[in-house]
Amino acid sequence: MQYGAGANDSVPVADPLLSDASLVTAARGGDMRAFERLYRAHSGKVMGLCLRMTRRRDVAEDCVQQTFIRAWRSLQAFEGRSAFGTWLHRIAVNEVLSHGRNHGTRSESNEDAIENAIAAPGESDKEHDAGEVMDLERALKTLPEGARHVVVLQAVYGYSHEECADMLGIAVGTCKAQLHRGRKLLRERMGLAAEADDE
Repeated sequence: MQYGAGANDSVPVADPLLSDASLVTAARGGDMRAFERLYRAHSGKVMGLCLRMTRRRDVAEDCVQQTFIRAWRSLQAFEGRSAFGTWLHRIAVNEVLSHGRNHGTRSESNEDAIENAIAAPGESDKEHDAGEVMDLERALKTLPEGARHVVVLQAVYGYSHEECADMLGIAVGTCKAQLHRGRKLLRERMGLAAEADDE
């Protein structure tokens, strides 16, 4: 991101939504530099999402690459009804699910994936103890695939049950059940006492 005078005079840098909107408009007109700025602004979060869902860095990197290729090709279809980042996450989830269907999803865990998932920019600015974050990431990667996908989208990235269900192509009730199962397994694997889940 540029901060010098004249870096982006017409668009306030402090407003990421407005910035994304103007960059999308420019990219639609064929401005590759605008799309590169969108890539730089969002690739870390997309990588974090793919890494947490796939548990493998190589697969996550492929999914990120495909996500941005699809985004570039589909940019004219982006209507702006949701944030650009949300639209990218939907594409990324589809890429992860498609990769799983085409290549199988059962694979050995990759310790590097944990570290990279933690290093990738997240949706929250809250400060957490590094040990707790590592424990959570380790526990998260051991969840069954369905529960892991829902926990990542809903608990980590903050999507609603309806949004998660839509992204994953499952019923809202299934989404809620998977979230409940995922939270329960996370508590067990982290040695925490059982608590009542919020619906």
